Amino acid sequence: MEDLYPIKQFVDEEGKFSDESIKNEISSELVQTFYYHMLRIRTFDRKAKNLQRQGRLGTYALFEGQEAAQVGSALSLKQDDWVFPTYRDHGALLTFGADMPRVFLYWNGRVEGNIHPDRNIFPPAVPIATQLPHAAGAAWAEKRRGTTNASIAYFGDGATSEGDFHEGMNFASVFKLPVVFFNQNNGFAISVPIEKQMNSKTIAQKSVAYGMPGVRIDGNDIFAVYFETRKAFERARNGEGPTLIEAVTQRFGAHTTADDPTKYRDQNEVDAQRDKVDPLLRLERFMKEYGYWDAEWVEVTSKKIEAEIEEAVVQMESFPAPNVDDLFDHVFEEMPWPIKEQKENYLESLRGGN
Repeated sequence: MEDLYPIKQFVDEEGKFSDESIKNEISSELVQTFYYHMLRIRTFDRKAKNLQRQGRLGTYALFEGQEAAQVGSALSLKQDDWVFPTYRDHGALLTFGADMPRVFLYWNGRVEGNIHPDRNIFPPAVPIATQLPHAAGAAWAEKRRGTTNASIAYFGDGATSEGDFHEGMNFASVFKLPVVFFNQNNGFAISVPIEKQMNSKTIAQKSVAYGMPGVRIDGNDIFAVYFETRKAFERARNGEGPTLIEAVTQRFGAHTTADDPTKYRDQNEVDAQRDKVDPLLRLERFMKEYGYWDAEWVEVTSKKIEAEIEEAVVQMESFPAPNVDDLFDHVFEEMPWPIKEQKENYLESLRGGN
């Protein structure tokens, strides 16, 4: 079955064309856009990790190694589309136009981190796969309204073991909904390798059961991600229904900053593969190979990104203190007595009571 779903690739690990069919669609502007967003989210990711280690952020989910998958797919979206992310897709959110200080706020446990003005971004799903039916529902609403807006559901390989995966895929297929199911297969569901999760050779082949196209792409090749996801959205907007995309990639670091990946994988082996699979390095090699590299532009861009991130940190840390009432006041329309009692006890403890 794996042979039926070969990995689609346009640019190989050395930064050279492996498939030149897209050559005429590539411009300096597009390549620089790719590089800018990938460098921006990698710099953000590393900064967030450092902030967590300093006690300035809560537990943080790292995505380094998955930049091409997130940027290439997010750049395929239109402004009024819907994004249904997991807790590891803040790179895609930033690319789509999420407010950076609010992304930092999310990792500080603030509800304001779920609100991004002018973008249809669903709160990141921490329960596994619950966002897939939501993405199908939003796509159904847009179809009934008669728009060409679509939705994308991001999820990892572990999500395919959940019932919500089946429900979202099946519903979208039955109603031919404008939704792209974008799987980032980084090989592990926390500590469980993919071969212990499923007997299927690929995730893409699961599309057969739902009567939709399944595409397997090199998730470290931003050109493959961008052009194949764009094609899936064209199908969706033309009323041809959903697509399942499996982007084969790798997370270089831990599942979260609370995780120790050396307990379940050989981290030295992961680090040794970096030169081959690093998506940003591959894009740099491509730019140098085909005359798109501009060292001065890269230096200026890097400094702008660093300044933006530092300013976002300042805004995050200057945000007004949270209102403790928010923990209790918005759970039910009318507060039941157990929550009222919990609130009174908690407020009493803040006042120094027993």
